[in-house]
Amino acid sequence: MQFTSNQNFVPLDKETRTAIPTDAAAHHLSRKEQTLRAWACLENGPIRPVRINGRLAWPVAQIISLLNGGKK
Repeated sequence: MQFTSNQNFVPLDKETRTAIPTDAAAHHLSRKEQTLRAWACLENGPIRPVRINGRLAWPVAQIISLLNGGKK
């Protein structure tokens, strides 16, 4: 199991990318990376990633909305 506490993540309000990788999204959502991967695979999570060259990228706007109480 990897812990992300020793990594530096950009705060969402300062993020310039439109989508972030799974490790950063998991950090901001306080979930394990594998949870987000399961959401993507099963398509049953509160947000859906985009796939870029086979890699998952999580839309920052959807993460912010979810953290503010929205569904998407």
